Amino acid sequence: MARHYSTRDFFRQMPNALLARYFQARGLFGALDFAAMKETQPDELFTAWLQVPDSKRNEMDSEFRVIFELSCEKGFAAIRDEAHWHYIDQQKDPAAYTGFVERLAALSNHFERAMLTFLDHNTFWKGASLFYHADTLPYWRKRKNLPHVPAALDAASLQQLEGLIRTYFHHTDGRGNNCVVEPFRRGELDYFFAYPEDYSQQAIEWVDGKFDRRPHNPAFEVIFVYSRKDGLLDLNFRGSYKAIEPLQGMFATAILKLPDLPPDPKDGRIYDLNPLRQKGFQFVPAVGSGIQDVVVKKLRLSSKVKKGDRITLEADASTGPDSVYDLLDKIGKSIPLHLYNVTQVELAATVLVDANAPPKAVTIRITHPNSCSLKYDELDLKLRAMLNASGIEPKEPAPEAAAPEA
Repeated sequence: MARHYSTRDFFRQMPNALLARYFQARGLFGALDFAAMKETQPDELFTAWLQVPDSKRNEMDSEFRVIFELSCEKGFAAIRDEAHWHYIDQQKDPAAYTGFVERLAALSNHFERAMLTFLDHNTFWKGASLFYHADTLPYWRKRKNLPHVPAALDAASLQQLEGLIRTYFHHTDGRGNNCVVEPFRRGELDYFFAYPEDYSQQAIEWVDGKFDRRPHNPAFEVIFVYSRKDGLLDLNFRGSYKAIEPLQGMFATAILKLPDLPPDPKDGRIYDLNPLRQKGFQFVPAVGSGIQDVVVKKLRLSSKVKKGDRITLEADASTGPDSVYDLLDKIGKSIPLHLYNVTQVELAATVLVDANAPPKAVTIRITHPNSCSLKYDELDLKLRAMLNASGIEPKEPAPEAAAPEA
């Protein structure tokens, strides 16, 4: 569920001492006694905030929004990843990295961790915010079978990729007159954030109290994530599907220095979901993962005999872990369930992410043959590991196995 931002709530969540440091660095509210203000009661600050000129207030509000976004477990993971690159990969100083993480971990919540990083370690901020953004995006396209070669990070290679992207979108869409590519390293992964110029747009805006329409040239986004270890490229582009393979080819040419894009073998792995029709199925979370409970709340059954025939069973998981199985038992009295395969399940997982907050509810949807709604951020990787340990993982089908109808 998306988190809602408002400036007043942001002030309420952030300790007064950190707000004081932020505003003092910008020469604001010097007469305001932050120490005397009650925590979580920012009325005096909010009143003063409304008197700041629009242009200056909007600039700070945009910073607050990013700080707010990173004030969560995913944000803290992104901050740690960027700090690891600076302290260990670049400076070879593991003690500094350990000290940084321990200092943040000792704070009372993620709002403090994000703001302290913004104030005291701003060199980490851009990379961390981009990693967090990438972690929240759906619809990644994978390309396997790439050679295990290092990614080229020199200026000439980045300029080549910029030029290829710019030329492609200019000729196919009439946009992309400019493009910039920014590389980042995250563990064993190389991230490339590309920003081609989009079509000109006219924004409806309020500027200094005046309503107006102003033309501007926004950028759209293409993100490449390359794993040398796995020979795998992930691509995120919210546009025409026809552009996916050309973009993969541009990356292979400019960054991997390949003469041609290797063929893309189809992923033949499938999820065997039939074990989940058993009432006694046990999920196996790792110790320390924070996963407290996993319940099947929805099953979709597809006929082995008549293509297109499906039965979908959905129950309120809060009424008991076996609710959907009680429905299945009732259906089984009138329908030969052995003639059906399970082709989709929805799981309700309860995960303790923050010891100071209630457990988080996560819905997992798995669909035959190999679709899973989980992403690859820290929390979702724990849930993927749980599925793997429980035997619910995509595997190459046995040659004699009949594929179930989806």
